[in-house]
Amino acid sequence: MSQKLVCNCNGTMPLDAKALGVPVHRSLCRQEVSSFLKALDGSDSLVVACTQEGALFRELAEQSEKPLVAPLRFVNIREVAGWTQEAKASGPKIAALLALADMPEAEPVPVVNYESQGRLFIIGPGSLALPWAEKLGASLDVSVLCTEPGDLPLARNYPIYTGAVTKLDGYLGKFTVDWDLQNPIDPEMCTRCGACVEVCPENAIDLSFQIDMSKCKSHRDCVTACASIGAISFDRKDRERNAEFDLILDLRADSKMRMSQTPQGYFAPGKDPLDQALAVNQLLEMVGEFEKPKYFVYNEKICAHGRNGKVGCNACIDVCSTGAIGSIFKNGQGSVEVNPNLCMGCGACSTACPSGAMRYNYPSVPHQGKELKTIATVFTAEAKKISQAAAPSLLLHTLKVGTQMIDGLGRSAHVLPKQFEGLPSFVIPYGIEHIASTGLDLWLGALTYGFAEVVLLLSGDEDPAYRATLEEQASLANAILKAYGFDERIHLIMAQSTDDLQIVSKAMSALRQRGALSPICTPASFGLSTQKRETLEAVLEHLQKQAKTPLPEAGAALPNSSLLGGLLINKDACTLCMSCVSSCPEGALLDNPDEPILSFIEKQCVQCGICVQTCPEHALTLNPRLQTVEQRKQRTTLNETQAFNCISCGKPFGTLKMVDLMLSKLGAHGAFAGAAMDRLKMCSDCRVVDMVKKET
Repeated sequence: MSQKLVCNCNGTMPLDAKALGVPVHRSLCRQEVSSFLKALDGSDSLVVACTQEGALFRELAEQSEKPLVAPLRFVNIREVAGWTQEAKASGPKIAALLALADMPEAEPVPVVNYESQGRLFIIGPGSLALPWAEKLGASLDVSVLCTEPGDLPLARNYPIYTGAVTKLDGYLGKFTVDWDLQNPIDPEMCTRCGACVEVCPENAIDLSFQIDMSKCKSHRDCVTACASIGAISFDRKDRERNAEFDLILDLRADSKMRMSQTPQGYFAPGKDPLDQALAVNQLLEMVGEFEKPKYFVYNEKICAHGRNGKVGCNACIDVCSTGAIGSIFKNGQGSVEVNPNLCMGCGACSTACPSGAMRYNYPSVPHQGKELKTIATVFTAEAKKISQAAAPSLLLHTLKVGTQMIDGLGRSAHVLPKQFEGLPSFVIPYGIEHIASTGLDLWLGALTYGFAEVVLLLSGDEDPAYRATLEEQASLANAILKAYGFDERIHLIMAQSTDDLQIVSKAMSALRQRGALSPICTPASFGLSTQKRETLEAVLEHLQKQAKTPLPEAGAALPNSSLLGGLLINKDACTLCMSCVSSCPEGALLDNPDEPILSFIEKQCVQCGICVQTCPEHALTLNPRLQTVEQRKQRTTLNETQAFNCISCGKPFGTLKMVDLMLSKLGAHGAFAGAAMDRLKMCSDCRVVDMVKKET
């Protein structure tokens, strides 16, 4: 257990010390700071219910005579509970937040390393790039690519190139840039002697030492003047250049890289001088060795990306905004490759992945599940003590920007209560690394733990692909709930920016006026698994037991985006060639070694569609639906037929339908005229024997 210090911030919150079970201070950061210093002497972890003065408390802990052994943690109860319109009823929420702060931290994850030596490449018009190069040259190893001419400095203190970027890839410490030298003058060879400027009859060359091709009449006097140096060539064939750098400052108007979310070490501040200065400040700090968490875990064995040369699921590749995920096919088998240096930790790949092959790990779903179960359990227990029947609503948000928005809303609701409304007493915020990193398993798992609903707060800075994926997954989650007879319990708040507090305020007002909802089921006891499908199966089984309406015999239809579903088969078209069996990456389709039977286990199917693409007769169609847990576990027969036995040895070697189809297609071919037609009715061994006999 930990020590808890709660501050009532000069008495501005209606806190009940007896109900909370902890002492409540009025000025912990001022007159009562001795209480904090005394708590430092203990050996237990320390939870301080004040985030505003976190810097002060950390400094005091560092200056303490006794080194702090246990962790020092902070939790905000003021803006999310004590300064809201329902502050007096927020006791259960505060208790739940204190319990959350008291939980063990997540297990550490592997790290990704970067090394930057300060090799900076500035790209842009010479009028912008060269002045910044002059300022940064003393601190960083600068090189410049002038995409538009600019007067060159007198001293050659750093390399200056000209041309147009053709390719820009990489990340902090390992950027590669390709560019095309388009001007006849190569600035790296040019000594800037000015001889070409003096002899040019059209004045097409100035102090940028680049030829203005709109003025040049091709007299070539400049070539003659530069003959001993050789910096000018109108017939240059070798125009491609490339180099590696640690950092990029891109000052072009069209500065976007090929991905929508650019990697660490790449800055494109635009034309605003202030934004440029802020970017430069960050550049100066990015020299040395750095590390970040490895956010993901990838299990190739259950990946449904590709099989037999066919591409199935592309969900993670399509949603990744950093270009970190690519496709790999080897010997017909498809998998994906993630560049951990490009991965920025949004987690959208794991949300979209139907098989669970891509898993978010910062923190893991099991860790989040434990925290959510604790929040729901504590809130419910505390609510019962004061005869409240309300179930908590879970407000998921991106940790950094979401906390900023929620705190800003709480402060505004306290100071301007007629204009803003804070979080209702039953709404509990829960910060995660990125809002796109959660999906069906966590949302539905939260509902089984006793949360009445899950609300996702989008702050407006998410990539459009993330928003689309979250909307799609929320629709799927609500369709599953509807299939069991429940109301929609997964909702999104779509703010346009972090300053868009009115949107959030209106959403909170609507929730308060509606009131708390009842949970959809009794709390589950299982823990969330690292395996997405395993968690979903446990959740679906729990929901099915307490469903308001039974599922139809044929299953309830789900959206096309569903990761759950079955297959429809055209038995007349299917020849039972079993191509689909060999293509299925999840083992959902099975054959029978003794007789021609095609079987299917719906629980294993992730709706990747590889079987549909592989089927030569186009006999298969995906059928997104939700069946009962029992039905989904059963091995069902999709199609079966009679075996065709070899007319020579009697061994079965195909299906009657397949041989009939082969006879109809090849019967008219000259190679199988007359007695040779019988060879089509033989197994491969007997066919060879028959051919040898006929030839001899």
